[in-house]
Amino acid sequence: MDGAITESQKMQAFAALESNVRSYSRLFPTIFSGAQGSIMSTEGGRKVIDFLSGAGALNYGHNNHAIKAAVMEYLASDAVVHGLDMATPAKLEFLQTFSSVILQERGLRYRLQFTGPTGADAIEAALKLSRKVTGRQNIVSFTHGYHGLSLGAVAANGSRFYRTACGIPLSGATFMPYDGYLGPEINTAGYLRQMLLDKSSGVDSPAAILVETVQGEGGVNVARKEWLESIQTIAKEVGAILIVDDVQMGCGRTGEFFSFEFAALSPDIVVMSKSLSGFGLPLSMLLIKEELDAWRPGEHTGTFRGNNVALVAATAAINLYWRSPAFSEGIQRMGEVIRTRLEAIASEHGNNFSVRGRGMVFGFDCNLAEIAQTTAREAFDKGLLIERCGPDDQVLKFLPALTIDFETLNRGVEIFEDALVEALKQSRRPVS
Repeated sequence: MDGAITESQKMQAFAALESNVRSYSRLFPTIFSGAQGSIMSTEGGRKVIDFLSGAGALNYGHNNHAIKAAVMEYLASDAVVHGLDMATPAKLEFLQTFSSVILQERGLRYRLQFTGPTGADAIEAALKLSRKVTGRQNIVSFTHGYHGLSLGAVAANGSRFYRTACGIPLSGATFMPYDGYLGPEINTAGYLRQMLLDKSSGVDSPAAILVETVQGEGGVNVARKEWLESIQTIAKEVGAILIVDDVQMGCGRTGEFFSFEFAALSPDIVVMSKSLSGFGLPLSMLLIKEELDAWRPGEHTGTFRGNNVALVAATAAINLYWRSPAFSEGIQRMGEVIRTRLEAIASEHGNNFSVRGRGMVFGFDCNLAEIAQTTAREAFDKGLLIERCGPDDQVLKFLPALTIDFETLNRGVEIFEDALVEALKQSRRPVS
């Protein structure tokens, strides 16, 4: 009798030993054993195209050779791996590279604060600093926003699913309608201004206005340039800190390094994580305008802030991709290819589908959660990783690596279309 353990048995072991909270292993029930570029490999030998990219943490693909070489060289040298926030050559090189290549080239001036390794911890730091600087408590957040799952961050989340899981009342945030939330004809920025300037609106003066220029988890909702400009103006008018959450949409995802560049914004605080390290290693930080850097030493700390290996990878990524405009231009060209393909698919297959996005992040709105769910499942069976988002998980989110080649991208979109067609067939079958 063959004593080999089957994949099914291994998956049962995960179910028996790991918490019920696990998520992606349920969506993609297989064991992944390797990954390179935009392809993941299973133990059974399947090749799967990745349109998930580590939920946006792998903008430069899996095991990027050039970035990995820098990491391996650093590890082989016995240099400092964990050093709290001590000064190291790796940190200095990152600080200087990020300042010169990213900030100075864009006319931006910020101090960098390394936080704990998650985007949520960076959000917590941004909210704490805003409250400390202004002496206020209220945070203005937006409908369908997502900012992480620690208590301060989740209080600024719109999702009832995540809020309910906390088990305690969540306070400190006031929600306002995001751009387009009330329909294309209604200017929600004007509504926000009225509510904040009216002393009898019932809304406390905010310490900060926290905004994503593209809401990823919320359904790939794209804010217009004019709306974002108005939000920045309102923040100044009411004395609030403008925080841009660039955790998922930064590092080139929308076409430029920062997602707010197209609107020429100058946020007071920028929150970064996900693809900042360039290699899927945990690394999060704040960009803080110098006059707002009011921290006392150690007021917001963490054991794993500024991990040196992640900083080495981040420096390599910047040097590799951001020293010329060519990479950004390529993202925007590829993004237009994706948009054209998805809009054609939406038009051909009807059902009131719609497409929205910017750069290389797109949402394919199926309107019905069951269509999106079946499409994602069929896509995985056919060789494509893609996840859902939106308030009802009715939107399929496209997050391919920014370095994906056209052939792989085209094949992934073909698989998606085949899966969508199959999902539509299943939805029309009579119930027996």
